[in-house]
Amino acid sequence: MAESGETYELQDVPDELQQPNLNVKVQGEVREDVMTMAMIGPVLQVQSFEVMD
Repeated sequence: MAESGETYELQDVPDELQQPNLNVKVQGEVREDVMTMAMIGPVLQVQSFEVMD
């Protein structure tokens, strides 16, 4: 969930991000041309990330 409260479905998620309650800063592109079965929220294609303390 983003600080704004928006929920995104992440695409191309690196293994390092697949941990519960991990606080990260993610940069990516919201993909309007991609749909998923889960329909959690807009799809965000991960381009880079930084794990926060």
